[in-house]
Amino acid sequence: MSNLKNPIVAIIGRINVGKSTLFNKIVGERIAIVKNEPGITRDRIYAECEWKGRQFILVDTGGIEYLKKEKIHDKVIAQTEIAIEEADLILLLVDIKEGINPNDLKIANIVRKKNKPTLLVANKGDIKESEFKLYEIYELGFGEPFIISAEQGLNVGDLLDRIVSFTSTVTTKPEEGDDEDTIKASIIGKPNVGKSSLLNCILGENRIITSEYPGTTRDAIEVTFRQDLLKLKFIDTAGLKSKSKLKEDVEYYSTLRTYRAVDNSDIVLLILDSTQGISMQDKKIASYTRKEKKACIIILNKFDLIKNEVDRNLLIKEIRYELSFVKNAPIILTSAVTGCNINKILLKIKEVAFQYSKRIPTSALNVFLREIVSKNPPKYARGGGLKLNYITQVGIKPPKFVLFLNNPKLMYDSYFRYLENKLYETFGFEGSPVIINLARKK
Repeated sequence: MSNLKNPIVAIIGRINVGKSTLFNKIVGERIAIVKNEPGITRDRIYAECEWKGRQFILVDTGGIEYLKKEKIHDKVIAQTEIAIEEADLILLLVDIKEGINPNDLKIANIVRKKNKPTLLVANKGDIKESEFKLYEIYELGFGEPFIISAEQGLNVGDLLDRIVSFTSTVTTKPEEGDDEDTIKASIIGKPNVGKSSLLNCILGENRIITSEYPGTTRDAIEVTFRQDLLKLKFIDTAGLKSKSKLKEDVEYYSTLRTYRAVDNSDIVLLILDSTQGISMQDKKIASYTRKEKKACIIILNKFDLIKNEVDRNLLIKEIRYELSFVKNAPIILTSAVTGCNINKILLKIKEVAFQYSKRIPTSALNVFLREIVSKNPPKYARGGGLKLNYITQVGIKPPKFVLFLNNPKLMYDSYFRYLENKLYETFGFEGSPVIINLARKK
């Protein structure tokens, strides 16, 4: 994320001091999942912020816990250290209610060694008698703490004043390209199909925490990526679970954000596990993608585990049959472990993004219409014959057309599907849905 144009402000601290609550209060919406349970945030989460005309990038990080020995905590620590490395300003957040513990001291030592501008922020300052723990916080060696309550909003505005006074001295990088040029691609699939591993392969770095345990990613993580003239924003999402398994609030909100990620995308990368085939949940994900009229690329991950060529061909046929309603979606066979075909994903994203934004001249469309009608005229129906007059394109993302005819009520399903299929066959639109609206010619 070092190519972001604005100063980066990272919120650092141990588990459960209120980092995500402060992040959400500043951003103004619930981007990070907040719950009174330690260890909810794991990956770095970025949001663009503005205060009094000054813009900066705010980063939420996972809570650091040095005493726990699980591998996942080591990965959270690694993610936080990357956030410290790329930050222009660090907000070292502590809990004024609980005071200082060994984790706070260790984090403070790490931050101090980086020799970066740091604000010591004491959260939960609205709690009675919290000042009794204040003297402990001075032991961290960052001077007088800035006392706030992230939950109540106490002194958060003053904290923002302090933040922009620091960041105003940071040299910002010029913005590269217009945001309209950015292709937004969400990575969707069931838990543990390799979504984050695939993204890490594409980026060439361990940007997203991965684990052998399912459900490691909980928030929808946005990552900006540039390659030559290509500008991408990847949205890595939590694995979608069936409704019967949404027992925890965290899983519920993760699912909501996954659907929101699809809504905000141009292209959906639907990740499937080659060893499991198609499930009902996969169909639901694909169906939602189609309903929202998003472009789609199907990625069969872990394909290296299918050794038999016959089994491979049967699996691809099954995918085509079960997801036939996702029109014209390309299928890429990958392995995040071996790196097989990872380079094809970026190429296909570029191709599908072009198809999703493609415009066809009206003259070409009407030549097409005359040809397909002459080859297969619509059958005569009661109330008169169906007459197709002309067609024009009225929108992109997805491509949208208006077909003018004598009476829309005379259009029947099989002929409409014929028109739609011929539109794909003639003009491509690989991976992209097309919308054909009918209108009576006046």
